[in-house]
Amino acid sequence: MDVPGLPARKAALKLLDAVLRRGETLDQAAQPALQGVRSDADRALARALAGEALRWLVDLDALIDSATRQTLPDDAKPRMVLRLMLAGWLRLETPPHAVIATGLPLLVGGPRRLAHGVFSALVKGPASLPAVPTLPAAVVERWGERAAAIAVGLAVPPPLDLTLRDPAATAEWTARLGGISLMPGHVRLERGTAVERLEGFRDGAWWVQDLAASLPARLLGAGAGRRVLDLCAAPGGKTMQLAAAGWQVTAVDAGAKRLQRMQENLTRTGLTAQLVQADALLWEPDELFDAVLLDAPCTATGTCRRHPDVLHRIGARQIAEMAELQAALLRRAAQWVKPGGRLVYATCSLEREEGEDQAERVQLAPDPVRSKDLPAGIEPTSRGTIRTDPAILSDFGGMDGFFVARWSA
Repeated sequence: MDVPGLPARKAALKLLDAVLRRGETLDQAAQPALQGVRSDADRALARALAGEALRWLVDLDALIDSATRQTLPDDAKPRMVLRLMLAGWLRLETPPHAVIATGLPLLVGGPRRLAHGVFSALVKGPASLPAVPTLPAAVVERWGERAAAIAVGLAVPPPLDLTLRDPAATAEWTARLGGISLMPGHVRLERGTAVERLEGFRDGAWWVQDLAASLPARLLGAGAGRRVLDLCAAPGGKTMQLAAAGWQVTAVDAGAKRLQRMQENLTRTGLTAQLVQADALLWEPDELFDAVLLDAPCTATGTCRRHPDVLHRIGARQIAEMAELQAALLRRAAQWVKPGGRLVYATCSLEREEGEDQAERVQLAPDPVRSKDLPAGIEPTSRGTIRTDPAILSDFGGMDGFFVARWSA
């Protein structure tokens, strides 16, 4: 019979292994890793343990190395287990005796005495983590002078952002949900409440969407019945924003399951859009659109505060592959805008190759973003584009990293 809490630790170990050895995302690894974990609490604990281990990986490894005579290989099972044990103790405040009781069984037939000795030595130290996570060296090299500020925004998981179907009801929903609002149509809540249990969920009054992710669709303004193309539309937050703003939306995405989820959310919110399952590199529209929004597939490094696996999975190869795909999609998207229409390009990436470098290739006339288009505390760049990162609005919980640019045809 399993020790209470042990199934969660076994699942967390599988998650960590899938990310660090096989390069999978936490979401990709979740279904097989959590299979057989019956309790919702244990499933949440497994995700939290793996997430915190990845968020603080560099610092946890430094602690482990300080207490071992011979350096353990990065992918050695004792190191993996110790990462989780330390994350449980130092980040989730699990008592050391409970950490030992649920951690050492993960090393059955292995060096349990080594892991026990290292953990006990660190507890007696006592060990501690810095106030801000240390980023991997390769990430610091890519992000340059922004890296230190971004790291501050990674210290804790992000709050919960909601986009309202009716921006005019912002004050009402902010009060009803007990949150804060950083711009019309937005409510921010503390983490911890199940989304499905929040007031307004069943009625479709809002949907979950990071504040930064809501900015691209806002740049197109009111639709007034005009036609807009939302490319690579899943998971659908921008499609719902556009539909709520009065646009006739054609939403294109290659994933059948993602489109099914989009339709469920459209039904819940009472909004409508034409959903098209197609590869945007092969699909051709029947006519041009008044506006096109391309939220392109990307490395998603801008989501590092909620998906810390990107800090360790993403490198030059993945960035180059995504940049090539983005360039191809952007060339096609620019051809489908009516004269006088608008094109908006966005990625949730902190990499220049996926943002600024892509924008420089577009042959349309820049339509600079203005301060009044953005929440207080966010300013457009000198070139009229948007560059957000987790350090922005840090006093209010931060935001994801996005690049957004706009042009007129």
